[in-house]
Amino acid sequence: MVDLGPQTRIVARLAASVADEQLTAATPCPGLRVRNLLGHLLTLSPAFRDAARKDLGPRTDTSPAATLPDIGPGWRARLPEALDEPAEAWRDPAAWTGGTRAGGVDLPGAVAGAVVAGELVIHAWDLARATGQAYVPDPDALDAALGFLRAAADGPARDGLFGAAVPVPEAAPPLDRAVGLSGRDPAWAPGTRPRAART
Repeated sequence: MVDLGPQTRIVARLAASVADEQLTAATPCPGLRVRNLLGHLLTLSPAFRDAARKDLGPRTDTSPAATLPDIGPGWRARLPEALDEPAEAWRDPAAWTGGTRAGGVDLPGAVAGAVVAGELVIHAWDLARATGQAYVPDPDALDAALGFLRAAADGPARDGLFGAAVPVPEAAPPLDRAVGLSGRDPAWAPGTRPRAART
């Protein structure tokens, strides 16, 4: 089990510091602007909450790539609340046992929890890079994310989730290795062309 609360609070702090004029800025995810990335987080949060609760339905059955996400009015107030819900749901030990579903994919609970950690760690990096913010992930969430990304690197779970891994030296910091395994270039900065990383 990993307490996802520290990482969701980091994501919320990064989002709170996004200026309105940055909402149209490019991100490391091709085709996604900052506003789309924030919309993605708003969409993922209830889906990951439901996955933890084993409350399977439209939210857990729908691929995040099905539509281009966006923010709506009041997103600044809604996003921290939305992020709190999966963090609380994944504190239940039962969330990490048995099976569940996320993004239309059936997964063991422990794997689904690691996927959630990975999404939170990597998308926080996306948001920080796109908006010029400093970012240090929660160490426990980063460990879970890196473990999942390593395990998925050569397996079928990678298909449809990530672009081709970007080679990163094994001696690189853990966050850089996780970013590379997710199909992103750790050196990405605004004005550079994103690799074909998926969300």
